[in-house]
Amino acid sequence: MAIIMSEYLTMDDVDFSGKTVLVRVDFNSPVDPETKRILDDTRIRAHLETVRELSEKGAKVVILAHQGRPGDPDFIPLKQHAEILSNLLGKPVRYVEDVFGNEAKTAIKELKFGDILVLGNVRKFAGETEEKSAEEHAESELVKNLAPLADIFVSDGFSVAHRSQASVVGFTSVLTSVAGRAMEKELKALNEAVENPEKPCIFILGGAKAEKCIDIVKYVLDNDIADHVLTGGLVGHVVLEAKGVDVGKPSMEFLEKKGLADLIPNMRKLVEKYPDRIDVPSDVAIEIDGKRKEMDVSELPVAHPIYDIGSKTVEEYGETISRANSIVLSGPMGVYERDEFREGTRGVFISTAESRAFKLAGGGDTIAALEMFGLHDRMSYVSTAGGAFIEYLMGKKLPAVEALKEAAKRTA
Repeated sequence: MAIIMSEYLTMDDVDFSGKTVLVRVDFNSPVDPETKRILDDTRIRAHLETVRELSEKGAKVVILAHQGRPGDPDFIPLKQHAEILSNLLGKPVRYVEDVFGNEAKTAIKELKFGDILVLGNVRKFAGETEEKSAEEHAESELVKNLAPLADIFVSDGFSVAHRSQASVVGFTSVLTSVAGRAMEKELKALNEAVENPEKPCIFILGGAKAEKCIDIVKYVLDNDIADHVLTGGLVGHVVLEAKGVDVGKPSMEFLEKKGLADLIPNMRKLVEKYPDRIDVPSDVAIEIDGKRKEMDVSELPVAHPIYDIGSKTVEEYGETISRANSIVLSGPMGVYERDEFREGTRGVFISTAESRAFKLAGGGDTIAALEMFGLHDRMSYVSTAGGAFIEYLMGKKLPAVEALKEAAKRTA
C-alpha cells in the first residue's frame, strides 16, 4: 500500500491566485459538555500552514469542517473554531452558520481574494456521514451546491481520511483536488516509518485498544515492515496469554470484560508464526494494597491486577529501541495515569525519544503520555489522527487518499 508522493497532487502543483478553494480540514476538538467551550485547539493549529498559505497566495478560502455528531454534547456550531482560527492567524475569519444554502453561497461570492470563510458544521447535512463512493457523493446536495462556486478542492484532514463521506471525498470527482500541507506531512511521515522504513524497524504497541493490534501485527510482520514488535498494556496481556503465560484471574477477567480474550487464539497463531519477533514483558508491576510491586512473568499467575511492565522489561525494550532506525509508537505500557504505574511508559517513551531513529507516534493516550513526560517535541512526527492512523497501520486503504490518487489521474 506504499503511497508515492507523485501519486497525488500537492499544493505545489497548482496556482491558487484568483481561485476559490474549498478546504476540508478536521477542526473536531474536545468540548466542555456544560459550557460548550473548546478545551484544546491542537486540531485547529494543525491546519494553520495550509490556510495561511492559501490566503497569502490570493485564494478565496472556504473551510469545511465538522464538530461532534448530531445528538452528542460536542455537536456545536463552528463559530468558536472560526474565532480561534482568526486569533491564531492574526487576521479576520468570516463565519456563517449555513453549510450550502443561500447564506453560504452569498458569503462565498462576497469573498475577496485572500479572505477566509468558515462554513457551518458540515454534519448538519444528513447525507454527510453516509458511506458512499466519491462519485456517489458528487451527486449530493452538498457537492452540487458548493462545487460550482469553487475551482480547487484541498484535502487537509488526514484524521477523517478513513471515512468515505461527502465533504471528504465528494469534491474530488468534480474539482481539481490536492493534498493540503497537513495531509502531505502526515502521509510523508507514514511513508517514511511504515511503507519504506529504514531498518531495523520496530513497532511499540500498547494501550487498551488491543482489538486493532492483531491486524497491525499481522500486517507489519507479513509485509516485513517491522523487524520487532514490542508489546505492553492490554496488548501485552493478550500476547502473554498467547505465549502460554497465565496473567492471573484479575487481569484475565479484565480482558474478558473488554472483549479482548477472544483475540488470544488469533494472536497465538501470529506468535507461532513469528516466535522471535513479537516481544512480551519479562517482568510486570502489580498492585498490592495500592502499591507497586514488580515480579518476573515466571511468577505468574498472581491474584492481583497487572498495571505496568517492570523495570527489567524497560531495560530490555530500551536496548532494542537503541538499535532501531525507524520506530512507530502507539500506546502506553501500563496505567500511566497513576503515579506508581507510569514508570514503564516513561522508560520506554524516554528510550524512544533518545533514539536517533525516525520516530512516528500516534494515538490519543500516546500523545497524552508524551505531553505528560515532556517528550512530544522529541518525536520526529506526532499524528493527531486516531482511526485513520490505526487503519493505516493495519494496511487498509484510506478513502480520502484513494480519492486524491484518482483525482490526480484525471488531471493528468
